[in-house]
Amino acid sequence: RVKKMVADLQGTLPAGYTIGISNDQSRFIEDSTNELVFTILLSCILTSIVCYLFLGSITSTINILLAIPTSLLGTFIPLYFLGYTLNTFTLLALSLVVGIVVDDSIMVLENITRHREMGESRVDAARKGARQITSAAVAASLAVIAIFLPVAFMSGIIGKFFLQFGVTISVAVFLSLIEALTLTPMRASQFLEAGKHAGIVAQAVNRVFGRLAEKYRGALAWALDHRVMVLAMAVAVFVVSFLALVPIQKEFVPAQDQSVFLVSLKTGVGSSIDYTDSLTRKVEKYIAGKKEVEKYYSAIGGFGGGEVNTAVMFVTMKDPDQRPPDPGKGRPLSQKEFMNSIRNDLNSISKDMRVTMLDLSMRGLTPRKGFPVEMIIRGHDWTRLGALSGEIVDRMKKSGTCVDVDTNYDLGQPEVHIFPDRIAAELRGVSMVSIGNTVGALMGGKKVGKFTEGGHRYDIRLRMKENSRSKAGDINRLYVRNNRGEIVRLSDVVDVKETTSLLSITRVNRERSISITANPAPGFSQQEAVSSAMKIARETLPRGYTTELTGAAKTSGESLKSLLFALVLGIVVAYMVLGSQYNSWLHPFTILLALPFSFTGAIVALLLFGQSINMYSFIGLILLMGIVKKNSILLVEFTNQLREDGHGLRDALLKACPVRLRPIVMTSLATIAAALPPAFAVGP
Repeated sequence: RVKKMVADLQGTLPAGYTIGISNDQSRFIEDSTNELVFTILLSCILTSIVCYLFLGSITSTINILLAIPTSLLGTFIPLYFLGYTLNTFTLLALSLVVGIVVDDSIMVLENITRHREMGESRVDAARKGARQITSAAVAASLAVIAIFLPVAFMSGIIGKFFLQFGVTISVAVFLSLIEALTLTPMRASQFLEAGKHAGIVAQAVNRVFGRLAEKYRGALAWALDHRVMVLAMAVAVFVVSFLALVPIQKEFVPAQDQSVFLVSLKTGVGSSIDYTDSLTRKVEKYIAGKKEVEKYYSAIGGFGGGEVNTAVMFVTMKDPDQRPPDPGKGRPLSQKEFMNSIRNDLNSISKDMRVTMLDLSMRGLTPRKGFPVEMIIRGHDWTRLGALSGEIVDRMKKSGTCVDVDTNYDLGQPEVHIFPDRIAAELRGVSMVSIGNTVGALMGGKKVGKFTEGGHRYDIRLRMKENSRSKAGDINRLYVRNNRGEIVRLSDVVDVKETTSLLSITRVNRERSISITANPAPGFSQQEAVSSAMKIARETLPRGYTTELTGAAKTSGESLKSLLFALVLGIVVAYMVLGSQYNSWLHPFTILLALPFSFTGAIVALLLFGQSINMYSFIGLILLMGIVKKNSILLVEFTNQLREDGHGLRDALLKACPVRLRPIVMTSLATIAAALPPAFAVGP
């Protein structure tokens, strides 16, 4: 609507004037939303290919894929009534759930296919196969849903987003379970082809899995004969994998290339707005000369007004595919790389100007300014606090872990104090009111009337010209009238002293505080920069002065604790759900033993692909909690059924595990295939 209005307003402007949008972050939102929709479609295609390769039957593949629209489209109904939006987290949930919602259908259809290959009719195979797998399917789906129940108890901004993510996943999985237990058997009873009725591909797949199952049975028998060694190796792999956590970077959220960032300029306290403007123009000239930049927009004086020594610049870069290759790297620079490349040049434009840059991609998830490193120091003595903040800032700059270090402590604002000489004023008949009114009117200005023009009413404010009120000495040239109507020189009745003061005084919890912000230096993670800054602050501050994290740094720590809480509580809830499902203390423990090795795989993957531990990788870990239990449930459930039929423990395992090999491998690869498009991270 704004864009349409801007286009309409263009026609009303006089010749030579244009109106445009300086900062449009909706463009990235729209692009990323479209990309996620494409990702979902690509995930569906990859999942269908996996299903066909494993089943070798068009009818079986169609049967399974029909679970996707039922689950995904059905999920929009509760999202609508709950008032949720299509955002990063709900769309991410929909893209990741594609490989999960087909799991129930795969389990049910694979079991029906197995009964069909045993010679049973379609209807009998559908009835018996679905009934036999119902318990496992219900347990597997409840295990996924249970892992997201604790998410409802997460607090803060992240808790709100995670709640939407968890609800979306849970609803989709629940609908997929209903679909798998009702519609899948119904369709299978009408047009499922299997065994000798299936095609050449299906028969070839069956032969491959038959041989694979035999090899797996042999490996399983060996593992059961060497239990102590197998368990010892498994524990060793799990423990060693945690060593990989050390080199992995930790941060709240990774920076996104949204093609827009913020440049903040600050000249010396007391600088005029004209001086700030002149330096800003030099920065604009430099930015305009960069081929990666599409446009920029500057606001001098701060958005709040009155901050005459500050300027803010929104820089919009060209889309990644339209940026020229960098001579040094031979490829276009990312937004983060471009910001790093221009930082030193901007700071060298003038010694009287401090330049900081801010990546705007994290601002929606964090309070305050959005810098990765934000902290405050507090204390009772304001002067001492200011000196300590300066020492901390200097040490942070020298540490090498932080760049763009800045503080809101700005000492040096020129201030003029006027002290009336009451004895001299009384001798000359000059009142305090006359002194105050004269200085206030001539230096600050006084409203003396109004006038109307073009339907608007304006104030008329009277005061001295700029060149007559720019220096402290100008006050001494003023005259006041005494009680006899005579003119008296102001300098005869007052003392004028020029000093410096603070631009502003900030408080937190009613205690004076100073804020310090920074960005991590290239090559350092957010956690490393925050840890370094907090260590410097604690070493510098004496007794009676405190420091604490704020903004993104604080949110990062709180979110990590909430995520760990959700992770642990999710495992406890899953144990309770499985315990009630199987009426056993032992079976849930057996099923949950798969979790440690999923952690191992996740940690190794992050290390190999150079990814960080952040909010999104934690989403992956929580989702993993629900997914990996499905495999264990399939094995434990069928093994228990065989034991109830009179088989011994070892015999039941050697029979059940090879039979369940295909659905386990198939569901796992279907989930991986659906997760590959978001993992490639090709789009915005």
